[in-house]
Amino acid sequence: MKHGAFLSLFLVVLAAGCRTPPLQPADFSAPGWRVQQGQGVWKPSSNRPELAGDLLFATNVDGNFFVQFSKIPFPLATAQMSGGRWQIEFGADKFSWHGGGRPPDRFAWFQLPRALLGENPDGDWQFKNATTNSWRLENSRTGETLEGEFFQ
Repeated sequence: MKHGAFLSLFLVVLAAGCRTPPLQPADFSAPGWRVQQGQGVWKPSSNRPELAGDLLFATNVDGNFFVQFSKIPFPLATAQMSGGRWQIEFGADKFSWHGGGRPPDRFAWFQLPRALLGENPDGDWQFKNATTNSWRLENSRTGETLEGEFFQ
């Protein structure tokens, strides 16, 4: 094999090995998961209409989380963090991103778990508790808001 062909093959293998595969679905029946369900209203940006839907929020003792906003029977937004890897999907896999390390701060769905766990949200996000179970997350720069309430 010529030196150039070997280098090309090596770079292809290296690039394929660096890709972060999608996360496996969270298994809430495993020990250590706490699942909350409720309702929410999401306004994706200042010039988009509000969407009302169901919220599912689950965390486990390892710091992993799963957030899903859906309009039965369709998931509108799903964010997950597991083992230092993150993934977000919009519209039942129509648009998705995944990676490793700290998730991007532009998505409300990654800010919500931090805020609900008592940490300050990143970037331009602000979090406010309205009552014991209701809250509001807002990005002052983009106009995106997410507000909701958990019932269980």
